[in-house]
Amino acid sequence: MMGGRSWDDWIDEYAQAHQNPINKITHSIGIPMIAVSILLIPTAFFVEGFWKLPLALFVIGWVLQFVGHYFEGKPPEFFKDWRFLFIGLRWWLKKVVGFGARDSKGADNQ
Repeated sequence: MMGGRSWDDWIDEYAQAHQNPINKITHSIGIPMIAVSILLIPTAFFVEGFWKLPLALFVIGWVLQFVGHYFEGKPPEFFKDWRFLFIGLRWWLKKVVGFGARDSKGADNQ
C-alpha cells in the first residue's frame, strides 16, 4: 500500500504541501474531528439520535480541511494520491503525540 516508501517519506511530502500556518491549524483540528467521527459511527446504530454528533464532526472536520487548503493555495494531497487520506492522520499523530517520530539516531520510534 505504501508504494515502497517509508511513512516518514510520505509524511515529509505531506508536510511540504502544508506550510501555511492557517492550514496547519485547520488540519490540526479537522483531522482528529474526522477520525473521531468515524470511530463514533457504529454507536449511531445503537443510540437513537446519536448520528448527529459523528455527522457534525465529519462535516465540520472536512470544512476545516478545505478552508485550510484555500489559505494554502493548493488542492488537498489526496486529489493526486488517495493514500494521503491515511497520511494526514499519521502526520497529526506524529505532530501532536510524537507517534512514529524518529529518535536522535534517525530510527523510528513506533
